[in-house]
Amino acid sequence: MNQDIMIIGIAGGTGSGKTTITNRLKERFGDDVTVVYHDNYYKRNDNLPYEERCKLNYDHPDAFDTDLMIQHLQELKAGNAIDCPVYDFTVHNRSDRTIHIEPTKVIIVEGILVFQNEALRKMMDIKLFVDTDADVRILRRILRDVQERGRSLESVVNQYLTTVKPMHEKFVEPSKRCADLIILEGGSNIVALDILMQKIYNHVKGIPGQQ
Repeated sequence: MNQDIMIIGIAGGTGSGKTTITNRLKERFGDDVTVVYHDNYYKRNDNLPYEERCKLNYDHPDAFDTDLMIQHLQELKAGNAIDCPVYDFTVHNRSDRTIHIEPTKVIIVEGILVFQNEALRKMMDIKLFVDTDADVRILRRILRDVQERGRSLESVVNQYLTTVKPMHEKFVEPSKRCADLIILEGGSNIVALDILMQKIYNHVKGIPGQQ
């Protein structure tokens, strides 16, 4: 294993601001940071028609091929490149494309349930939970799914009430106890971001005693 590679887990509910924080870190550290999204590891469901795929519970841990993600992180940690799957939200299925990812000094693992799996959690050097008010999160999700993923307002609200909200309460919220740092209000929390960026800077620059 390459001890020079730091793995940072960023969890939190849907629309909490995980991606905003991830993007800030990527902007700040550029090619020293690689991002691996748990969403890309949704299982393939080629055997189901589109109508049936729409009804699946995508907020349950069983919806993800987390074992494959762990294998890929182990490869990156060992200094090997991976070909990460790509999920297509418009058709509710994994696409035929992959993303070639080279190992970097910092690997960010982002997703609502990345703290739920113990084996995945143990690979992380820093665990961050982004905690944002539920009303804000659902409004963000509605805007995202309607504007970016081609969903109808009715389908987004129905999915939120039937699976997203109950799965958040059952799996996502309890995983907050596993976090090293809880960031309130996501990317707008400048103090938390500054602390995190300093930690990453020290690691990237190899400052002695600051790892």
